[in-house]
Amino acid sequence: MSEVNPDRIIDGLADFFAKSMRTPILRRPDEYGMAYEDVFFPSLDGVGLEGWFIPADSDRLVICNHFMPGNRYGYPGHLDPWRGFGGFEVNFLPQYKVLHDAGYNVLAYDLRNHGRSGSGNGGLVAIGLIEYRDVIGSVRYAKSRRDTGGMQTALLSVCLGCDSTMVAMHRHPEEFTNIEALLALQPISARPFIGRACENAGLPDGVRMFDAAIHKRTGFHLDELSPIEYAKAVTVPTLVVQVHDDVLTKPSDVQTIYNHISAEDKKLFWIEGTTRRFDGYNYFGERPELMLDWFNTHMGAA
Repeated sequence: MSEVNPDRIIDGLADFFAKSMRTPILRRPDEYGMAYEDVFFPSLDGVGLEGWFIPADSDRLVICNHFMPGNRYGYPGHLDPWRGFGGFEVNFLPQYKVLHDAGYNVLAYDLRNHGRSGSGNGGLVAIGLIEYRDVIGSVRYAKSRRDTGGMQTALLSVCLGCDSTMVAMHRHPEEFTNIEALLALQPISARPFIGRACENAGLPDGVRMFDAAIHKRTGFHLDELSPIEYAKAVTVPTLVVQVHDDVLTKPSDVQTIYNHISAEDKKLFWIEGTTRRFDGYNYFGERPELMLDWFNTHMGAA
Protein backbone atom coordinates (compact mmCIF):
# COMPACT_ATOMS: atom_id res chain seq x y z
CA MET A 1 0.00 0.00 0.00
CA SER A 2 1.42 3.38 -0.97
CA GLU A 3 1.92 5.94 1.78
CA VAL A 4 -0.28 9.04 1.80
CA ASN A 5 1.69 12.12 0.78
CA PRO A 6 -0.03 15.08 2.54
CA ASP A 7 1.87 17.75 0.62
CA ARG A 8 0.92 16.19 -2.71
CA ILE A 9 -2.77 16.00 -1.79
CA ILE A 10 -2.87 19.57 -0.49
CA ASP A 11 -0.98 20.91 -3.50
CA GLY A 12 -3.47 19.18 -5.81
CA LEU A 13 -6.43 20.69 -3.97
CA ALA A 14 -4.86 24.14 -3.91
CA ASP A 15 -3.97 24.00 -7.61
CA PHE A 16 -7.55 23.06 -8.45
CA PHE A 17 -9.07 25.80 -6.30
CA ALA A 18 -6.63 28.41 -7.57
CA LYS A 19 -6.99 27.71 -11.30
CA SER A 20 -9.88 25.26 -11.85
CA MET A 21 -9.79 23.86 -15.40
CA ARG A 22 -11.43 24.61 -18.72
CA THR A 23 -13.88 22.04 -20.00
CA PRO A 24 -15.39 21.77 -23.51
CA ILE A 25 -18.88 22.87 -24.50
CA LEU A 26 -20.23 19.59 -25.89
CA ARG A 27 -23.87 20.46 -26.53
CA ARG A 28 -25.77 23.40 -28.04
CA PRO A 29 -29.37 24.65 -27.81
CA ASP A 30 -30.23 23.74 -31.43
CA GLU A 31 -29.70 20.08 -30.55
CA TYR A 32 -32.73 20.48 -28.28
CA GLY A 33 -34.89 22.29 -30.80
CA MET A 34 -34.10 25.82 -29.61
CA ALA A 35 -32.97 28.66 -31.84
CA TYR A 36 -30.16 30.62 -30.24
CA GLU A 37 -27.64 33.38 -30.76
CA ASP A 38 -23.95 33.19 -29.87
CA VAL A 39 -23.26 36.29 -27.81
CA PHE A 40 -20.26 37.98 -26.26
CA PHE A 41 -19.98 40.91 -23.90
CA PRO A 42 -17.55 42.42 -21.40
CA SER A 43 -17.34 41.75 -17.71
CA LEU A 44 -17.29 44.77 -15.40
CA ASP A 45 -13.49 44.87 -15.72
CA GLY A 46 -13.42 44.17 -19.46
CA VAL A 47 -12.78 40.41 -19.59
CA GLY A 48 -14.57 39.02 -22.63
CA LEU A 49 -17.45 36.68 -21.76
CA GLU A 50 -19.21 34.33 -24.18
CA GLY A 51 -22.63 32.76 -24.01
CA TRP A 52 -25.92 31.90 -25.64
CA PHE A 53 -29.09 33.93 -25.91
CA ILE A 54 -32.11 31.65 -26.35
CA PRO A 55 -35.17 33.74 -27.29
CA ALA A 56 -38.77 33.08 -26.30
CA ASP A 57 -41.93 34.99 -27.10
CA SER A 58 -42.25 36.75 -23.75
CA ASP A 59 -41.01 39.66 -21.67
CA ARG A 60 -39.28 37.42 -19.10
CA LEU A 61 -35.58 36.60 -18.93
CA VAL A 62 -33.53 34.22 -16.79
CA ILE A 63 -29.75 34.78 -16.68
CA CYS A 64 -27.89 31.53 -15.95
CA ASN A 65 -24.32 30.84 -14.92
CA HIS A 66 -22.49 27.76 -13.69
CA PHE A 67 -20.26 25.94 -11.22
CA MET A 68 -16.53 25.31 -11.18
CA PRO A 69 -15.16 23.58 -13.31
CA GLY A 70 -18.18 23.56 -15.62
CA ASN A 71 -19.47 25.97 -18.24
CA ARG A 72 -22.78 27.13 -19.75
CA TYR A 73 -23.39 23.64 -21.18
CA GLY A 74 -22.61 21.75 -17.98
CA TYR A 75 -19.74 19.35 -17.40
CA PRO A 76 -18.40 16.38 -19.43
CA GLY A 77 -17.92 14.17 -16.38
CA HIS A 78 -18.76 11.05 -18.38
CA LEU A 79 -15.53 11.42 -20.35
CA ASP A 80 -11.84 11.21 -19.46
CA PRO A 81 -10.12 13.10 -17.95
CA TRP A 82 -13.10 14.67 -16.16
CA ARG A 83 -14.63 11.64 -14.42
CA GLY A 84 -13.45 12.58 -10.93
CA PHE A 85 -16.77 14.02 -9.68
CA GLY A 86 -18.84 10.87 -10.02
CA GLY A 87 -18.26 9.82 -13.60
CA PHE A 88 -21.44 11.30 -15.10
CA GLU A 89 -22.40 14.24 -17.25
CA VAL A 90 -23.99 17.47 -16.10
CA ASN A 91 -26.19 18.85 -18.88
CA PHE A 92 -27.95 22.19 -18.47
CA LEU A 93 -29.65 22.05 -21.88
CA PRO A 94 -32.78 20.23 -20.62
CA GLN A 95 -33.11 22.95 -17.97
CA TYR A 96 -32.87 25.68 -20.61
CA LYS A 97 -35.42 23.79 -22.73
CA VAL A 98 -37.87 23.71 -19.83
CA LEU A 99 -37.44 27.44 -19.22
CA HIS A 100 -37.75 28.24 -22.93
CA ASP A 101 -40.89 26.15 -23.38
CA ALA A 102 -42.41 27.80 -20.29
CA GLY A 103 -41.97 31.20 -21.91
CA TYR A 104 -38.63 32.38 -20.56
CA ASN A 105 -35.85 33.92 -22.60
CA VAL A 106 -32.51 32.51 -21.44
CA LEU A 107 -29.07 34.11 -21.31
CA ALA A 108 -26.45 31.53 -20.33
CA TYR A 109 -22.78 32.46 -20.18
CA ASP A 110 -19.33 31.19 -19.21
CA LEU A 111 -17.58 32.78 -16.25
CA ARG A 112 -14.02 33.98 -16.83
CA ASN A 113 -11.39 31.24 -17.09
CA HIS A 114 -14.15 28.74 -17.94
CA GLY A 115 -15.71 27.51 -21.16
CA ARG A 116 -14.93 29.90 -24.02
CA SER A 117 -14.81 33.10 -22.02
CA GLY A 118 -11.60 35.06 -21.74
CA SER A 119 -8.83 34.63 -19.21
CA GLY A 120 -8.55 37.11 -16.39
CA ASN A 121 -6.45 37.77 -13.32
CA GLY A 122 -3.73 35.39 -14.43
CA GLY A 123 -6.25 32.56 -14.61
CA LEU A 124 -7.04 32.74 -10.89
CA VAL A 125 -10.38 31.54 -9.54
CA ALA A 126 -11.49 33.28 -6.35
CA ILE A 127 -14.87 31.72 -5.51
CA GLY A 128 -16.68 34.94 -6.38
CA LEU A 129 -14.22 37.56 -5.15
CA ILE A 130 -13.18 38.25 -8.75
CA GLU A 131 -15.94 36.54 -10.74
CA TYR A 132 -18.61 38.87 -9.32
CA ARG A 133 -17.56 41.21 -12.14
CA ASP A 134 -18.87 38.67 -14.65
CA VAL A 135 -22.31 38.57 -13.03
CA ILE A 136 -22.52 42.35 -13.32
CA GLY A 137 -21.38 42.11 -16.93
CA SER A 138 -24.21 39.70 -17.73
CA VAL A 139 -26.83 41.91 -16.07
CA ARG A 140 -25.53 44.99 -17.86
CA TYR A 141 -25.52 43.16 -21.18
CA ALA A 142 -29.14 42.12 -20.75
CA LYS A 143 -30.08 45.72 -19.95
CA SER A 144 -28.20 46.97 -23.02
CA ARG A 145 -30.00 44.82 -25.59
CA ARG A 146 -32.96 46.35 -27.35
CA ASP A 147 -34.95 43.13 -27.06
CA THR A 148 -34.18 42.26 -23.43
CA GLY A 149 -33.51 45.63 -21.82
CA GLY A 150 -37.05 46.06 -20.51
CA MET A 151 -37.72 42.45 -19.57
CA GLN A 152 -38.55 41.12 -16.14
CA THR A 153 -35.29 39.48 -15.16
CA ALA A 154 -34.29 36.76 -12.70
CA LEU A 155 -31.01 35.00 -11.97
CA LEU A 156 -30.28 31.28 -11.80
CA SER A 157 -26.84 31.25 -10.22
CA VAL A 158 -24.96 28.01 -9.56
CA CYS A 159 -22.18 27.29 -7.02
CA LEU A 160 -19.24 29.49 -8.10
CA GLY A 161 -21.74 31.60 -10.04
CA CYS A 162 -23.98 31.83 -6.98
CA ASP A 163 -21.13 32.93 -4.69
CA SER A 164 -20.20 35.47 -7.37
CA THR A 165 -23.76 36.78 -7.46
CA MET A 166 -23.80 37.35 -3.71
CA VAL A 167 -20.48 39.19 -3.82
CA ALA A 168 -21.77 41.32 -6.71
CA MET A 169 -24.92 42.25 -4.82
CA HIS A 170 -22.76 43.31 -1.88
CA ARG A 171 -20.31 45.39 -3.90
CA HIS A 172 -22.74 46.95 -6.39
CA PRO A 173 -26.34 46.68 -5.20
CA GLU A 174 -27.37 49.38 -7.68
CA GLU A 175 -26.76 46.95 -10.56
CA PHE A 176 -29.56 44.63 -9.35
CA THR A 177 -32.51 46.97 -8.86
CA ASN A 178 -34.30 45.33 -11.81
CA ILE A 179 -33.84 41.74 -10.62
CA GLU A 180 -37.12 40.08 -9.64
CA ALA A 181 -35.79 36.86 -8.07
CA LEU A 182 -32.77 34.64 -7.51
CA LEU A 183 -32.54 30.87 -7.63
CA ALA A 184 -29.34 30.07 -5.71
CA LEU A 185 -28.26 26.52 -6.51
CA GLN A 186 -25.63 25.06 -4.16
CA PRO A 187 -23.68 28.07 -2.86
CA ILE A 188 -20.60 26.92 -1.00
CA SER A 189 -17.78 28.00 1.29
CA ALA A 190 -14.31 26.60 0.75
CA ARG A 191 -13.69 25.57 4.38
CA PRO A 192 -16.25 22.73 4.63
CA PHE A 193 -15.28 21.48 1.15
CA ILE A 194 -11.62 21.34 2.13
CA GLY A 195 -12.50 19.92 5.54
CA ARG A 196 -14.40 17.05 3.90
CA ALA A 197 -11.56 16.38 1.48
CA CYS A 198 -9.00 16.31 4.26
CA GLU A 199 -11.16 14.03 6.41
CA ASN A 200 -11.53 11.60 3.51
CA ALA A 201 -7.77 11.68 2.90
CA GLY A 202 -6.91 11.18 6.58
CA LEU A 203 -5.16 14.55 6.92
CA PRO A 204 -5.93 15.95 10.39
CA ASP A 205 -3.81 19.05 9.72
CA GLY A 206 -4.97 19.41 6.14
CA VAL A 207 -7.14 22.52 6.54
CA ARG A 208 -4.27 24.52 8.03
CA MET A 209 -1.97 23.25 5.28
CA PHE A 210 -4.50 24.18 2.60
CA ASP A 211 -4.90 27.70 3.98
CA ALA A 212 -1.17 28.26 3.59
CA ALA A 213 -1.14 26.67 0.13
CA ILE A 214 -4.07 28.63 -1.29
CA HIS A 215 -2.75 31.90 0.15
CA LYS A 216 0.59 31.25 -1.54
CA ARG A 217 -1.14 30.77 -4.89
CA THR A 218 -3.84 33.45 -4.78
CA GLY A 219 -3.24 35.86 -1.91
CA PHE A 220 -6.58 34.84 -0.37
CA HIS A 221 -7.00 32.90 2.86
CA LEU A 222 -9.42 30.00 3.16
CA ASP A 223 -12.11 31.82 5.11
CA GLU A 224 -12.21 34.64 2.56
CA LEU A 225 -13.50 32.10 0.03
CA SER A 226 -17.06 32.08 1.34
CA PRO A 227 -20.28 33.94 0.47
CA ILE A 228 -21.58 33.97 4.05
CA GLU A 229 -20.99 37.65 4.82
CA TYR A 230 -21.94 38.72 1.29
CA ALA A 231 -25.27 36.90 1.56
CA LYS A 232 -26.48 39.72 3.81
CA ALA A 233 -26.68 41.91 0.69
CA VAL A 234 -29.16 39.56 -1.01
CA THR A 235 -32.55 41.27 -0.70
CA VAL A 236 -34.39 39.91 -3.76
CA PRO A 237 -36.69 36.88 -3.30
CA THR A 238 -34.30 33.93 -3.09
CA LEU A 239 -34.72 30.17 -3.32
CA VAL A 240 -31.66 28.23 -2.11
CA VAL A 241 -31.40 24.61 -3.27
CA GLN A 242 -28.81 22.08 -2.09
CA VAL A 243 -28.15 18.33 -2.02
CA HIS A 244 -28.58 17.67 1.70
CA ASP A 245 -26.19 14.73 2.03
CA ASP A 246 -23.60 16.17 -0.37
CA VAL A 247 -20.32 14.41 0.45
CA LEU A 248 -18.31 17.41 -0.77
CA THR A 249 -19.62 19.87 1.79
CA LYS A 250 -21.73 20.10 4.96
CA PRO A 251 -25.40 21.09 5.27
CA SER A 252 -24.52 23.49 8.07
CA ASP A 253 -22.60 25.68 5.59
CA VAL A 254 -25.57 26.11 3.26
CA GLN A 255 -27.88 26.64 6.23
CA THR A 256 -25.58 29.42 7.46
CA ILE A 257 -25.47 31.04 4.02
CA TYR A 258 -29.26 30.87 3.87
CA ASN A 259 -29.64 32.33 7.37
CA HIS A 260 -27.53 35.34 6.35
CA ILE A 261 -29.67 36.19 3.31
CA SER A 262 -31.57 39.39 4.09
CA ALA A 263 -34.53 38.81 1.79
CA GLU A 264 -37.84 38.49 3.61
CA ASP A 265 -39.09 36.23 0.84
CA LYS A 266 -36.72 33.29 0.92
CA LYS A 267 -36.91 29.52 0.95
CA LEU A 268 -34.46 26.64 1.45
CA PHE A 269 -35.07 23.35 -0.35
CA TRP A 270 -33.02 20.21 0.33
CA ILE A 271 -32.53 17.66 -2.45
CA GLU A 272 -32.78 14.22 -0.86
CA GLY A 273 -31.91 10.72 -2.02
CA THR A 274 -28.35 11.30 -3.22
CA THR A 275 -24.92 12.09 -1.81
CA ARG A 276 -23.54 13.36 -5.13
CA ARG A 277 -23.19 17.11 -5.37
CA PHE A 278 -23.28 17.05 -9.15
CA ASP A 279 -26.77 15.48 -9.09
CA GLY A 280 -27.91 18.86 -7.82
CA TYR A 281 -26.70 20.52 -11.00
CA ASN A 282 -28.92 18.24 -13.11
CA TYR A 283 -31.89 18.57 -10.78
CA PHE A 284 -33.94 21.22 -12.57
CA GLY A 285 -33.49 19.59 -15.96
CA GLU A 286 -35.05 16.44 -14.51
CA ARG A 287 -37.49 17.92 -11.97
CA PRO A 288 -38.28 21.47 -13.09
CA GLU A 289 -41.45 22.07 -11.06
CA LEU A 290 -39.78 23.89 -8.17
CA MET A 291 -37.79 26.14 -10.50
CA LEU A 292 -40.81 27.04 -12.61
CA ASP A 293 -42.98 27.65 -9.59
CA TRP A 294 -40.40 30.04 -8.12
CA PHE A 295 -39.97 32.05 -11.30
CA ASN A 296 -43.68 32.03 -12.18
CA THR A 297 -44.53 33.24 -8.68
CA HIS A 298 -42.16 36.18 -8.87
CA MET A 299 -42.38 37.03 -12.56
CA GLY A 300 -45.90 36.00 -13.49
CA ALA A 301 -46.95 32.97 -15.51
CA ALA A 302 -46.81 33.25 -19.30
